[in-house]
Amino acid sequence: MSNVSHLPNQRRAAILEILARGEAVSAAKLAADYAVSEDAIRRDLRKLAAEGLCEKVYGGALPVAPSAQPVSVRTTEDVERKEALAKAALSLIRPRHCLFLDVGSTNIILAEHLPLNLELTVVTNSIPVVAKLMGKKGLNVFSLGGAVNADVGGTTGSQTIRALEAFRFDLAFLGTCGLCREIGVSAYDAQDADVKRAAVSASDRVVILATEQKLGARLPHRILPFGEIDCLVLEARLSEECLSEFRTETNQLLTAAPPAARSGAV
Repeated sequence: MSNVSHLPNQRRAAILEILARGEAVSAAKLAADYAVSEDAIRRDLRKLAAEGLCEKVYGGALPVAPSAQPVSVRTTEDVERKEALAKAALSLIRPRHCLFLDVGSTNIILAEHLPLNLELTVVTNSIPVVAKLMGKKGLNVFSLGGAVNADVGGTTGSQTIRALEAFRFDLAFLGTCGLCREIGVSAYDAQDADVKRAAVSASDRVVILATEQKLGARLPHRILPFGEIDCLVLEARLSEECLSEFRTETNQLLTAAPPAARSGAV
């Protein structure tokens, strides 16, 4: 390690070997391993990210994701952590609210936990969300038409946007592909991004539920500046330093109880 620590090119090559194995890297661990400062490692990661060789996230980097995983894959990943986020978000919902549930695996779980005694109206472009809510008494459910995008798991395009514009939402739960302070909420798919922007325009408040791996990710299509997020639901497992970075004077920051803490709850 000592030779690598003083040669940035060799150090970056070693980092790339780790990423090539499909593993995430931590700036703090790399700094300790290579006996350099975290600032030096962050410079390495920024350079690799600028060259398209990794995906820079808070506290480290991820292997490059060539595209978003299809919803059929995402619904099987980090289920307990997403459920914790969804349950924390329920505290935001009030009687007779009109909700927009965007495409996204966390919103599918949120749909499962919606209370049935609040006379809620739920509008969604997510095919799996509609499937979860069909037949549930106590909810008024509207499915937005349009071209079905199998990768995002719902409808997108101009027809979806026109249907969405007929509603006004108290809360919009946006599906989130990437979130960072510098550019805000971002997405992989252009047409998916268009629907999300339309939902923001039609909503009184925008809510973002984000697992740790979404933090720091910068994707091609910008949705919403960070300062315009009304409520952000993050994992309690995050460090206070990380939570502080995502806390502002204007947003409401909620943290979700970790799955282990909830497993013994009555």
